[in-house]
Amino acid sequence: MLLYGLWFVLQLLTDAGFCNAKQQGRESHTAALLQEECKLEGLHPLLIVTYKNITISVDKISVPHSEKLTVRCRDLGKYKLVGEPIMQCRNGVWNGQVPSCIPTTALANYTEDVPPTILFGVPAGSAAFEPTGTLAVFPGSILHLECLFARRLGNPEWTWTSTYRQYLTGWAIAAFERDWKYRLSIYYAKTQDSGVYTCTTPRGLTNSIKIRVADVHCPTLRSIGPPLISKIEGPRLGESASFDCPSGYRLEGTAAMTCQYNGKWSADVPHCEAIVCPAVQPSNPNLQVLEHNNSYAGKAIFTCMWGHKLSGPQVIKCQRDGTWSGPLPTCKEITCPTPSVPKNGRIVDHEQQQRYQQTSKRRIQRVGSLLRFSCLPGHQLVGQASIICTENGTWSHQSPICEVRCPYPGDPPHGRIAPLKFWYKTGDTIQVTCSPGYVTPLEPVRKPTCRENGIWSGPPPPCRSYRDV
Repeated sequence: MLLYGLWFVLQLLTDAGFCNAKQQGRESHTAALLQEECKLEGLHPLLIVTYKNITISVDKISVPHSEKLTVRCRDLGKYKLVGEPIMQCRNGVWNGQVPSCIPTTALANYTEDVPPTILFGVPAGSAAFEPTGTLAVFPGSILHLECLFARRLGNPEWTWTSTYRQYLTGWAIAAFERDWKYRLSIYYAKTQDSGVYTCTTPRGLTNSIKIRVADVHCPTLRSIGPPLISKIEGPRLGESASFDCPSGYRLEGTAAMTCQYNGKWSADVPHCEAIVCPAVQPSNPNLQVLEHNNSYAGKAIFTCMWGHKLSGPQVIKCQRDGTWSGPLPTCKEITCPTPSVPKNGRIVDHEQQQRYQQTSKRRIQRVGSLLRFSCLPGHQLVGQASIICTENGTWSHQSPICEVRCPYPGDPPHGRIAPLKFWYKTGDTIQVTCSPGYVTPLEPVRKPTCRENGIWSGPPPPCRSYRDV
C-alpha cells in the first residue's frame, strides 16, 4: 500500500511537470510569434545582401527575428566595407551598425586619403567569392594579391594573420604596372594559408581581403547530351561550365554557372527548347496558306482566293526568338475603276447599267465584271463592244468611242450602190449602178451625202427601165 501511494505521488508530480513544460512551450512559441521583424531600408547601392544562401540586390528588405543577413560590397576590393559583414535581427533591432561601402584608390585617382584597392589574380587554379566577401581558393592555386597605390607616394605594406609561412611582396616587374601594383604572391595555396591579408598605405589607411583555402568540389555534371552543347572546366571551386544550343533551339536557363564556395553550382543545368513559332491561323477566309512550317527558319507562304490580291508579305519566316518575321498578310478585293461612258453611247445591259449608275460615285467594279457598250443611232462603235475587269485591277480594253456614221442605205431595185460599205463617214457620197436594161433618171440628181447628224442627204436614185424613159 505504501509503494502504491509513493507511485501515485510521483505520477502526479510527473503530470504536473509535463503540463508545466507544455505551458512554457506555448508561452515560448507565443513569445516568438510576438517578436518583431527587422527592416533594412535605404541600403547603399553597392551593397549585395545574401539571405538564406540567396544573393539579392535591393534597397529594402525585411527579415524575421533572430535571422541573419550577410552583406558585402559589389566590387570587392574596389570598395571597402565599413561595418560588420553579418547582421542579425534581435526583436526589430539589428545587432550592429548598417554597413556601407567606401571607394578606394582605383576609383579616387590614386590619392593618399583613401584606402588602397585590392585586386586578385589566379594565374593557375581557381577561386570564388563567398557572400561575406571571403575569397575561397582551391588548394594548389597560385594567387596574386595586388595592392593598388601610387609608387611615387611611398611604399605600402602587406601584413597577414597566417603564421604558416612568409610571402613574397614587392612592386610588379612589368613596365605597365610597376608604378602602381604592390603585389603579394601565394604559390600553391594550402589550407594553412587561410587568413586575412591587409595592405596598409604610408598614411595608415588599410584594406583587407580574407582568404579561405578549401578543397571544395561541386557535383559532377552528368546527363549532358545533345542537343545541349556544353563546355565544362571542371567541378572544382571557382571552375565554370558554359552552355549553348544549336541552330533551331533556344537555351532555357543560364548560359554559364560556377562552382561556389558551398560546393553547389550557381545555377541548374539549362536545357535546349526547340524553337517553334505560333501556328498560322488566318482569320480572313480569302487568305490561303500554300506552305506552313513553324519550326525555326521555316516559312509560311500565302496567296489569296480568285478576285483578291495580297496585302503584306507573301512569305514570313520563323525567327530565333520564336516569332514570325512579319505580320500575317490580308486579302483585299480586286476592283477596277469605272470606265468612262463614250459620248453618244450607253451601256447595253440594263442590269449592268443600273449597277454602273449606282456605283459611279465609288467608281469601282469587281473582277469579272462585264460592261457592254452600244452607240446611239447614227453612230458607229469603234473599239471593243465588251470589256472585262481583270485580276490585275485593270480593264481588258479601253472604253470604245462612238463616231458619227451613216448606215448602209440599201440597194435600190435593179441597181447597186457604190462604194459598198456598212458605215459611211460624214461627207461620203454614193452613186447607183443600174442593172442591164435599167438607167437612172436623165435629169441631174445630186449624189446622196452623209451629213454630220448621221443621216443621208437623200435616198439613192432609182433605176428605171429603158421602156419607161
